[in-house]
Amino acid sequence: MNKQKEKAEALERITANRHRTNLFKRHEQQLIVFFVRRIPRFITSDMLTLIGLAGSLITAGSFVLGRSVGRGWLLLGIVGLFINWFGDSLDGRLAYYRQTPRKWYGFSLDFIVDWFANILIGAAYIYYAPDPKEFIGFMFVCLYGWAMMMALLRYKIVDTYTIDSGIFGPTEVRILIMLILVLEVLIPDSLIYSSGIICFTLLVVDIKDFRQLLHTADARDKAEHVSCGNN
Repeated sequence: MNKQKEKAEALERITANRHRTNLFKRHEQQLIVFFVRRIPRFITSDMLTLIGLAGSLITAGSFVLGRSVGRGWLLLGIVGLFINWFGDSLDGRLAYYRQTPRKWYGFSLDFIVDWFANILIGAAYIYYAPDPKEFIGFMFVCLYGWAMMMALLRYKIVDTYTIDSGIFGPTEVRILIMLILVLEVLIPDSLIYSSGIICFTLLVVDIKDFRQLLHTADARDKAEHVSCGNN
């Protein structure tokens, strides 16, 4: 009974200040609870951020090795993406679990590191993929960056931080990239088609979110205008 209560309290802490709607939300949160309750005290949130960045470096390295050594090295990217998920998903949640959050510091650090990791993996993809497939890597960086900027703007407008677009979030993106890497190893040159589908999906999602963001911003403007008029 005590264990169930501890798990419930841990879940409540790690979900503080974050609204999630992604497809694997329930399973992901349970996994995060499992890890944060077992992470040694000497490991800090900043260390986990560095671990997440190391995962991105490994993923980028898999593309470099995939071209210079052999396509099978792309599978190393799966390990890198899991390490990236571990560090990126647990750094802020560990602070909330330990009740030592640094809201604005953590938000700023996480945002910049995520953007750097995005560029790093995109650049490695461009190195791996010969022309014209390298253009898709550039588009992925741009479209995912667009999604990150809208998450930041949404936070400013509604004061609720969410990194998901409906059922699609960073975790789902990582899983899709993992599947793309496996498919490329099994079916050479399939990368251009699978990556193209991902980019098209991101474009549709970004446009949808942008329209919703403008609608939300307009509604807030109208509400503030009415409030100012009443005063």
